[in-house]
Amino acid sequence: MVLLSAACLAIIYPLYFILIASVSDPAAVAGGRVWLRPEGLTFDGYARIMSDPAIWQGFGNSVLYTAVGTAISVAIIVAGGYALSRKDLPARRTITFLLVITLFFDGGMIPRYLVVQELGLLNTMWAVVLPGAVGVWNLIIAKSFFQVTMPDELREAAQLDGASDFRFFFTVAVPLAKSLIVLMTMIHMVANWNAFFDALIYLNDASKYPLQLVLRNILIQSDISSTGAMSGDLASYAETARVAELVKYGMIVFSTFPILAAVPFLQKHFTKGAMLGAVKN
Repeated sequence: MVLLSAACLAIIYPLYFILIASVSDPAAVAGGRVWLRPEGLTFDGYARIMSDPAIWQGFGNSVLYTAVGTAISVAIIVAGGYALSRKDLPARRTITFLLVITLFFDGGMIPRYLVVQELGLLNTMWAVVLPGAVGVWNLIIAKSFFQVTMPDELREAAQLDGASDFRFFFTVAVPLAKSLIVLMTMIHMVANWNAFFDALIYLNDASKYPLQLVLRNILIQSDISSTGAMSGDLASYAETARVAELVKYGMIVFSTFPILAAVPFLQKHFTKGAMLGAVKN
């Protein structure tokens, strides 16, 4: 019980500290005076974040990329996992072997960029959501799930009743795979929401940047502004550095809140889904 409490505290306290640091005087945070409650309460950081239209545009882009990317990924993984679980799929072992190879070897950033360029996806939403749409490890989990939970006798019984493969998949397999779907949705939702590297590489239009890339650019600009202010008066430098620190903590809270808010509603299915593919003795 003590170890469990300590583990929970080690996970929760850093999140709590960031929350109270985002509304505390940066001097108090730097001086180590912020522990359990805010010191020098201020909302200047959040005011700076909320007043920036680029942040709201990036937030909308992230919602769009996350929704579309998660839907595509879950659809491919569930359908692909079911297909690979079928023993009558031609070259099933060969296809699985080729997929597993990608877990160990990667073509690299330059070949991937050239492929995206040749497909005409540069500076589009599809350049962000398609290159990483299929997670092979998640595909293997889906394959194992269907092998364990979908016996051949169930499919044969459906075929005797006149059900086609597509009808069996949509009316039997998908409803029984709710935990798998929720698990994959959570995994890809978090991954798509936090992703910024693909957008950094493939997008050159600032109006299409996701939230994480917008926040990254704001942090860089804040650091540059703080450095530049050193050549002016000390009061200007101190104020710029103060706001930059508040913005830094505030952006962490702002960017993680949507995911943290969604987790409690999916936790029940996530816990069940985390045990998918487990072997019963």
